[in-house]
Amino acid sequence: MDAFFASVEQRDNPDLRGKPIAVGFDGPRGVVSTASYEARPFGVHSAMSIAQAKRRCHDLIVVPPHFDKYKAVSRQVDAIFHEYTDLVEPISIDEAFLDVTVNKPGIELAVDIAKEIKQKIRERTGLTASAGVSYNKFLAKIASDYRKPDGICTVHPDRALEFISRLPVEDFWGVGPKTAERMHMMGIFNGEQLRSVSEHHLREVFGKAGSIYYNFARGIDDRAVITERERKSVGCEQTFLEDIRQRSKIVIELYHTVLELVGRLKRSGFEGRTLTLKVKFHDFTQVTRSMTVNGILRTKDDILPLAKRLLRGIDYEHHPVRLLGLSVSRSTLDVEIADRQPRWVEGELFSDDDFA
Repeated sequence: MDAFFASVEQRDNPDLRGKPIAVGFDGPRGVVSTASYEARPFGVHSAMSIAQAKRRCHDLIVVPPHFDKYKAVSRQVDAIFHEYTDLVEPISIDEAFLDVTVNKPGIELAVDIAKEIKQKIRERTGLTASAGVSYNKFLAKIASDYRKPDGICTVHPDRALEFISRLPVEDFWGVGPKTAERMHMMGIFNGEQLRSVSEHHLREVFGKAGSIYYNFARGIDDRAVITERERKSVGCEQTFLEDIRQRSKIVIELYHTVLELVGRLKRSGFEGRTLTLKVKFHDFTQVTRSMTVNGILRTKDDILPLAKRLLRGIDYEHHPVRLLGLSVSRSTLDVEIADRQPRWVEGELFSDDDFA
């Protein structure tokens, strides 16, 4: 979906159409969730602070999020997907992989399916979507971002290597800013240059991810579309209105985060034995500490003492705290006990003026 949250808000409020908007909580710690296409030429983008976004775009309109509406639209779009295939793998609330090799209507070309899906999304939701069509996940994902908004990009197998050759490494799936910087230091700026580096050397520098980059540069991605995933963990986190360093205040906030986590564990039915504490400091650096126990972590009495013990190992007196997060995950012991493959599911505990 194109600028999903922002597009829903503009659809439902004609006064916002054609104007630069950002969805998020308007406050000192507010963060942009989605920026409309009118705001993006000013350099406004998701994960940017609301304060910085306003400095870049003086006419920016900040709109609070309405998650119920976004979820409702997401369900509509998912229903459209399933008219063509049941092999649907959601990536997020507004994006998914579809395997249409064998599809319900029996349409020969995937690009024709993409056109029909885009048209139905527009008719039923009033929103636009972009589609990437190719023979594997990596190329389909890259292609989907290539002609936004409201576009279709097809990468044919015969032209895949040419397409990848000119692709900046920053656009490769799994290459973040730090990895891109390391690649630049190695003289790697695009797919063609990445392809010239041996797998052995890439693994030396990037570990197991080196093999993934090696294959991506050659258009190789054998991952199947997975329709169901099991949870690795359940967590929540809270960003504070002001940085805090007093132990009493931090312990109070930790207590509330534990209560939120306990509620999420109960609602999800998730069981795990590893507790992880995440602390983000005022300068945006962060640390994590984990502890695994023999029993399942379910209640406040199970989790709070462990959380306090983990907190004691962190120096926050000289580093004011911006964010606290807690998660319960499955450990090696859990895997041995039950043959279930976990997946991290991160939750957010929002304050009134923050959206992360």
